Amino acid sequence: MALTSHLLAAGAGWRANDVICTSGPRDRPFEERHEGICVAAVTEGTFQYRSAQGSAMLAPGALLLGNDRHCFECGHEHGGGDRCLSFRFTPEFLEGVAAEIPGARKIAFAVPRLPPHPALLPLLAAAQAARDGGEEAAFEEVALRLAGAVCTALSATVKRQRMPTRRDEHRIAAALRLIAAQADRPLSLAELAGAAAMSPYHFLRTFRAVVGMTPHQYILHTRLLRAAVELRRTSEEISAIAFAAGFNDLSTFNRRFARIVGRSPSAYRAS
Repeated sequence: MALTSHLLAAGAGWRANDVICTSGPRDRPFEERHEGICVAAVTEGTFQYRSAQGSAMLAPGALLLGNDRHCFECGHEHGGGDRCLSFRFTPEFLEGVAAEIPGARKIAFAVPRLPPHPALLPLLAAAQAARDGGEEAAFEEVALRLAGAVCTALSATVKRQRMPTRRDEHRIAAALRLIAAQADRPLSLAELAGAAAMSPYHFLRTFRAVVGMTPHQYILHTRLLRAAVELRRTSEEISAIAFAAGFNDLSTFNRRFARIVGRSPSAYRAS
């Protein structure tokens, strides 16, 4: 497995790494072990993650969850390469954060991932912008916010759903690659279902089971996340960023950005 890990920043009880994997379908996964509690934000590519808590296909916007000293495998049966922002926490650090959150339980992940969620979009944009801009000082705040977001999300009851099959994941991976490459243009449900070799109805149900949200929601999430990253790391005009991300109307972009992020694009950039 071709894996590189670059330390971005570290502090008392946490560290952040930029992890890039270039493995593909011909590379066999091997067993690894988490050193510390792991929360890794997927920023590029898709891969299969298997741990004692279950298995899941992870796509950009999702969070990989790993318990301290637990073994796991990552595979690339359906495509090559991925990139993650990996945060490692000591149990004491994360339990200290959980103690401040009403309803949060003792930290022990019962699920292998958190799917993409609009509430996490500003945080993931901040993390990616800090990584790409070399802003080492920003990671202490990002690490603390990410720990709190995960503890908050896991304080809710996790409902068990039908586990997608490997064939499901393989087909949905084809649609995810199409979205990653062409999210800036209109992508119909029929086109995405065709890429997955599924009927639109079956594709819709399977996509939600694999990714954690509907295709429309995921495309919107992808566009907004890319726009948020550009707002943080460039001074380009907001309209140009909106159009490049796939929005053909500035007022629509402003409205959707404000609804998901909680502030207008200009206010978000100023903050």
